[in-house]
Amino acid sequence: MIPFNKAPYVEGAEQYVLDVIKSRHLMGDGPYTIKDQEILEEKTNCRKVFLTHTGTDALEFACLLADIGPGDEVIVPSFTFPTTAACITLFHGTPVFIDCHKETMAIDETKIEAAITERTKAIMVMHYAGVGCEMEKICEIAKEHGLLVIEDAAQVLGAKWNGKALGTFGDIGCISFHQTKNYTMGEGGAIFINNPDLIDRAYILRDSGTNAYAFEQGLVPAYTWVDKGSSYMPSELQAAYLYPQMLKFDEINKDRVKSFWSYYEKLKDLKETGKLDLPFVPKQAEINGHMFYVKTKDFDEMNALRKYLKSKDIYASFHYQPLHSAKAGRMFGRFVGEDINTTAESRRILRLPMFYGLTEEEITEVANAIHEFYNKQGDTTK
Repeated sequence: MIPFNKAPYVEGAEQYVLDVIKSRHLMGDGPYTIKDQEILEEKTNCRKVFLTHTGTDALEFACLLADIGPGDEVIVPSFTFPTTAACITLFHGTPVFIDCHKETMAIDETKIEAAITERTKAIMVMHYAGVGCEMEKICEIAKEHGLLVIEDAAQVLGAKWNGKALGTFGDIGCISFHQTKNYTMGEGGAIFINNPDLIDRAYILRDSGTNAYAFEQGLVPAYTWVDKGSSYMPSELQAAYLYPQMLKFDEINKDRVKSFWSYYEKLKDLKETGKLDLPFVPKQAEINGHMFYVKTKDFDEMNALRKYLKSKDIYASFHYQPLHSAKAGRMFGRFVGEDINTTAESRRILRLPMFYGLTEEEITEVANAIHEFYNKQGDTTK
């Protein structure tokens, strides 16, 4: 059986977790939390990184930091995971959905300006499958209109755009360490604070709205409640499990990128003969191998291929369905412009098994099964 996903494991993780248990410092902001954050800052050249309970927490933290509130609008892609929009509605803001690019499934930056109103507070992009959005153009639009940029960078840790780490272009970046991501704490995430003007307040918001950090640094005479806030720090146990993965950051990244291109080479003949489409990697992109997907002719073919692979004990998965046409999307948001690609393209995507340690033999087995599926299709049409 080839699973869709396996959580990354680095030998020795148990010892770090045991170290935390024996230390009896189980809450957040212990030595492993600090080490993880420092490594992430070094690897991405981010100004300040805070670990969070989940990637969803990072998005909610970002909305709190951006002061999203009733009446505020945030421009988002319709093709994304629900939490990208749900975090906005949590603060009574309105997600304004726009279309995506066919090739990369990234937000179509040429549609952003038409969606801007006097209520627009921010642009929230989602980098899909380890490939970035057109961040220079998006940041340029945001600057021109006085808007914040929030990057849902859940899938792109280790990936770059024009040599710059994704998640560090906007004012805020949000990372996920969910089990399905390249690096994991089981559940977990991180928020990247790239705008220096937001760092001091970020300390307050993550400490339940208190000035605890300033008090610990001797900057204020008393510890007290000063602002909105919540508790975003993960357990030190989670940080300890993540730590050896951070030490092998580049090794894990290279392993997944190798798997990505192996899939591509083994399936490109099906692309060349028009059987299916493969991921498009722009020249500006330096991928992290987070995901490998194929695009079939339509939804029915995608579902048939998924079931065929399952019959071979190979587990593949479809992906996001458009948010603007979902029940909650219709209730809480609105779509601007024409839905040219979002619905049509989202129904064609099938994600193949991808994880750290995926073997060449397993990739070959998956690719062979896909070839078999299309060969059988060809036989039935003769």
